[in-house]
Amino acid sequence: MNTIAEHIADFLKEYPPFDNLTFQELSDIATNIRVINLEKHAVLFQNNDPLHDSFYVVASGVINLTTIADAEETLINKCHEGDIFGLRPFFAKNNYMMTAKAREESIVYAIPIAVFRPFVANNSDVLNFLLESFAVNSRHTRDNSRSNGKLDPDSNFMDQQNEMQYIQSLSYNNSPLTTESHHIVKDVAILMTESMVDNIVICEKNNPIGIVTHADLSSKIATGRYPITETIDKIMSSPVVTVIENVSLAEAQLLMLKHNVSHLCVTKDGTSKSAVKGIISEHDLIVAQASNPGVLIKEIKRSQLPKDLKQIRDRLSDLIQNSIQKNIPISHVSNIASEINLAIIKRAVELSILDLGSPPARFAWLSIGSQGRKEQLLLTDQDSILIFEDVAPEKYREVKDYFLRLAKRTTAILEKVGYEYCPNGHMGSNMLWCKSLSDWTKQYNSWMNTPGENSNDLSSIFFDYEIVIGEAKIEEVIENVVFKNAVNNTLFFDFLGNDALKRNSPLSFFKKFIVEEEGPQKGKFDIKTRALMPLIDSARLLILSANIKGIKNTYLRFKQLAITDSKNAEIYLSCAEAFLTLSKFRTVEGLKNDDSGQYINLREMSKTDKEKLKNALTPMKDLEELIKSKFQLTQFS
Repeated sequence: MNTIAEHIADFLKEYPPFDNLTFQELSDIATNIRVINLEKHAVLFQNNDPLHDSFYVVASGVINLTTIADAEETLINKCHEGDIFGLRPFFAKNNYMMTAKAREESIVYAIPIAVFRPFVANNSDVLNFLLESFAVNSRHTRDNSRSNGKLDPDSNFMDQQNEMQYIQSLSYNNSPLTTESHHIVKDVAILMTESMVDNIVICEKNNPIGIVTHADLSSKIATGRYPITETIDKIMSSPVVTVIENVSLAEAQLLMLKHNVSHLCVTKDGTSKSAVKGIISEHDLIVAQASNPGVLIKEIKRSQLPKDLKQIRDRLSDLIQNSIQKNIPISHVSNIASEINLAIIKRAVELSILDLGSPPARFAWLSIGSQGRKEQLLLTDQDSILIFEDVAPEKYREVKDYFLRLAKRTTAILEKVGYEYCPNGHMGSNMLWCKSLSDWTKQYNSWMNTPGENSNDLSSIFFDYEIVIGEAKIEEVIENVVFKNAVNNTLFFDFLGNDALKRNSPLSFFKKFIVEEEGPQKGKFDIKTRALMPLIDSARLLILSANIKGIKNTYLRFKQLAITDSKNAEIYLSCAEAFLTLSKFRTVEGLKNDDSGQYINLREMSKTDKEKLKNALTPMKDLEELIKSKFQLTQFS
């Protein structure tokens, strides 16, 4: 083996996913690798270029990945030594959607996809790593989609679902074109043209024995290798790769990679010994990547009983679990989960209205807390408020009674679905939190202008809200009240700032985790109180004081702050990533123990995970200092 290839194999074995391969496998790959030297600012590929036949690894230097939106170039990722990029040719057939440019003199290794494909097909760890890397880089293109320097939180659900599809079932053509082996190529080609399809399955007694695609006609007939009068079996690809009916996108993708085919044949039992039920093409995979996991939402809209909703919520838990196992970015998973949670709550309100009759006034049901921030991955307790429009004084009692009954019925349905009642009573079924718009306006005015009085009532979760059902204008009024009161309100920010910093530190002076000292959770780390809440509270405080409306999600709040307060961008971006890492740890723990994941058992964690957890806690010190100086908080200095 030549020394250059040996040197490359040595380099690759230090980095994922190559660390999953043997040195012999790496050596085989290395002999086919091209070494590319890039000058500073040299472009390797740019947005809309046709796809290359290789993907890339940075050997030295830095490669910037950028996208162009609204004529503005946005940096979405920096790739350093050992990072892989340019994976689109593996997973999609359309052109590049970003530009790769050397930030300094750099060397990259070009790994031919044809050479690497068999290693992906035979090693699911490698495939999962590539899926995750592709997902992350695709995600960044959308996370930075902004209008007027503002992230668009609503674009997330529609755009960020691509990678969720890897665990979704596929939609495909379930009435495929079939023919028998003795038919003539010319007749079959005419049939394909008339039916406007690019493939046909050749069957014997209804079982598939081969497939002919448009590519076969081009390479075998158009080139003159076979006459057009030949029988179709002479040019078919055989045997066909068969799959079962409910195959997932990930499995379909893996099989296409493994067998280097562009079509899979769906049969009754998944083998070629049973009847053809459909055909999955590469195009179906691309469509699935861009389509929306709306199946559960459609089912929710049709549900009539709490038990139907419970069953869907259980399936959501499986979806979350599978997504996390497949390393789908947690921000996507939360987004999908939140939309499904939202649809369940909305349906619970609708079912209650069907029972009670039409509401006597317009209203808005708002989720508050984690669901209001679209961060509810686990089945945590319900938090909600109900606001109804102002009515004549003599009608008030009767209207409020109706909405209290509506809220009680709704919260009871949600409890049956698995969302426990809020132990602090922060629910629309509590008469304190079910009232008219004027009363709510007074409530927010009082919280924000005299925050010290009745401070027990001021729970900052009331500042994270998301309308579930009802009149959007009502939510708008509340938002305007909040932001009007926030302007130059030092007293309120002093209160919120001190509240954000009152949490106990997660690490000791010697960088050891501070764990519970007594009680049932003794020895465990409280990830919710010590790690997540300080980030959630700080993001809320900073976004309110920056007067940025419409962004409720902690991760997106930090991303937005990085845009609007660029001198502290590095701290905000570290906090955004830390929030995702901590959320993932909590979710994994919660799914494992079937609880809220609040307490992490450090004894069960690997050394690498402990290190990862510790690293996610490091930006908190900088954040604390930033808040102290921004709001001139003295109590904690």
